[in-house]
Amino acid sequence: MSHKRTSEPKLFRMPGNRGHDRRGIRRGVALLPSLFTLANLFCGWACVVHAMKGEIVTAAPFIGFAVVLDMLDGRIARMTETTSDFGVQLDSLADLISFGMAPAVLAFQWGLIPLGRMGWAVGFVYLTAAALRLARFNIQVVTDKRYFVGLPSPAAAGLVAATVFYFPNGLQTYPLALLGALMMVAPALLMVSTIRFQSFKTLDLRMRRGYRGLFLIAAFIALLVTYPHEVLIAMAYAYFASGFIGTFLSRGKRHEPVEEQAAASNPVKDAS
Repeated sequence: MSHKRTSEPKLFRMPGNRGHDRRGIRRGVALLPSLFTLANLFCGWACVVHAMKGEIVTAAPFIGFAVVLDMLDGRIARMTETTSDFGVQLDSLADLISFGMAPAVLAFQWGLIPLGRMGWAVGFVYLTAAALRLARFNIQVVTDKRYFVGLPSPAAAGLVAATVFYFPNGLQTYPLALLGALMMVAPALLMVSTIRFQSFKTLDLRMRRGYRGLFLIAAFIALLVTYPHEVLIAMAYAYFASGFIGTFLSRGKRHEPVEEQAAASNPVKDAS
């Protein structure tokens, strides 16, 4: 008597496994922007820790890393279509640490200590301006994405970090510390101002010009590696000055309103 198998053995599969895997992938993709935001938050925390230990040269670059991560999380959220109100709020809280608290602590340890209580006050003014900037940004409905109204907090923090990185020895005397206070007060005032600054939200990263775009990026990287201090401080202060230059050039020209206030959150955030 012969026994024949009617069918070859098949691997046992639970029904719906494929759909479960897809849901897991979607959840993982949805978490990706928040992971970049948490990395941004960590950089702000690392900057504070190193600054409090007096390791100024180590602390300053963490703000630069935070700026890059803050630029990426919004873009990734749009690319993966995973923008959410939770992500917006988490981004704002991370920005307050990385671009508000961290630069204030860094600058205080670097050059505001000779001012005593005035140094404390200057740091607090900067932190308050960053908080107000972020709060205002959260309730703005932007009608012209080419511009920010007020200096973005990442740019303000980048200016502080680039200055500290360029002059790592700090400010040891009272007159020099007054210059450090000016370096903090000026961007603080600009953060809560209505001066327009160029936005790079609409920047095309697909590089339609092909090899020319790649060549420019390679040239920038080469300059940054060769002259990091000079390139970073030039970029920071050039953007700082761009608001004044743009305001001067546009004086007398009529343009459409850039923003209108509304009690609604902005769903996409690249810089604040």
